[in-house]
This record gives sequence, C-alpha cells and structure tokens, in this order.
Amino acid sequence: MAGEPIKPKSAGEVASKPTDQHKAGPLPEARTSTPDDIAAFVAKARAISPHRTGASGRLVFALDATMACALQADMFREAASIGSLDIRLVYYRGFNECRATGWISDSARLATLMSKIDCQGGNTQIGKVLSEARREAVASAVRAVVFVGDAMEERVDDLCTKAGELGLLKVPVFMFQEGNDPTAEQAFREIARLTGGAYCRFDPGAAAQLRELLRAAAAYAAGGREALLRLSKSASGAAKLIGQIK
Repeated sequence: MAGEPIKPKSAGEVASKPTDQHKAGPLPEARTSTPDDIAAFVAKARAISPHRTGASGRLVFALDATMACALQADMFREAASIGSLDIRLVYYRGFNECRATGWISDSARLATLMSKIDCQGGNTQIGKVLSEARREAVASAVRAVVFVGDAMEERVDDLCTKAGELGLLKVPVFMFQEGNDPTAEQAFREIARLTGGAYCRFDPGAAAQLRELLRAAAAYAAGGREALLRLSKSASGAAKLIGQIK
C-alpha cells in the first residue's frame, strides 16, 4: 500500500533516493557530522530556500512510539484541514526500529496509518529523526518538524549539532513533551531553541492538549508565522507557540 510504513532490513540500511508520496524507506543512521560535512552543509544551506513559492506546506511528524499512550487518529485529520499540507509520518520503537511513510496529502489516509501504530518499549532515536528531517529539508523544502515524545536517552551534544543544522535551513522543530521528565525537557527545549522552533509540555493522556498543539504546528507549516498568528487569536495551542517562534 502506498505510504505504508516500511521496516528497515537492517540497522544500517539507507534509502538511496528521496521518498515521495508513493515510496517509503528506512531512516539513515544518526551519526556525528565531521567539520567537512558541516562546511559543505552550510554552503548548501545558504544556496537554497526552504520555502518554495506556491508549494504545499511540508511537515515531518515524528513520533516516539515507545510511549505508553494511546494516540487519537483524528489529531492530524483536524490539523491537515488547516490548509495545503503534505505530511510525512516517522516513528521509532522497539529495538532500533524506525519506519517512515512517503509524503501524504490525504488526512484520512494519514489518520488510518496513525491508528495502526502500536507502542513498543525501546531506546529513543531522536538523532535519526533530526538527520532525516535535515535530508528532507534539503531535498523537498520541509517547512517544519513536529516531534512528540516523553524521553531522551542520547548524547545531547550530538542532537544539538543536528538541530543547529536544521536551524541553518530555517526549519523549526516543534518539540511536544508528554509528562515532565527533566532530562527530556532540557534536551527538547534546546532543540527547539536551536532550530527557531518551540517547546510545549502536555499532560500524559491529554489528547485534547496535544491535538491543539499539532493543529498549531500544522498551521505554521501550511501558512507560516502569519497563519499561526491568526490561529493564536482563537486557539490556545497556537497562542503557546507564537511567542517562541523566531
């Protein structure tokens, strides 16, 4: 089925071509960038624009599926109704398992895919998410990244390097934390700051709170800061984010 999440064949497998709405592939392994990597990336970042005129908004939605929470499948159905928006769903769970869909513009289809995700315990893989977001930002002009999780078990310095690279591309990351783990909060806030994004916490199991935050992030991806500002006049989720967006 087009857009169906694909399981990596091995931990080191990397997709050879950019994904689109009809193809999906495993995420690249997270690794620390060398000075040459960073120099080449900065040069490329300066040469491109993250927002193509007339293009649909593109949003990477990443999920920590090791979380012991039940997601509501209608969260992004509502968010996607904000405007022209393509979404790529990425999630990790279990032992080194990462999956990703292609770009999906049908909110009902995305909701169906989300409803099939079951949570499995395992370590976080946020580095892979940020690396994939960077690759997609260069390849297809991603306008924003949303991450929903409750933990962080990686080297924070490595994550900050990757976040800084997204910041150079002007791709904000919205970090939404379930619960109040202090280690996760510190890392999530720093990732949001370095990318020019925003951090918010929601209560465990509070689907309505998360739905509002997702709706606000989707509004930004579809219409930029002006769309988020308009939404902030009537929605609490947008109001929480607008003050943090640079």
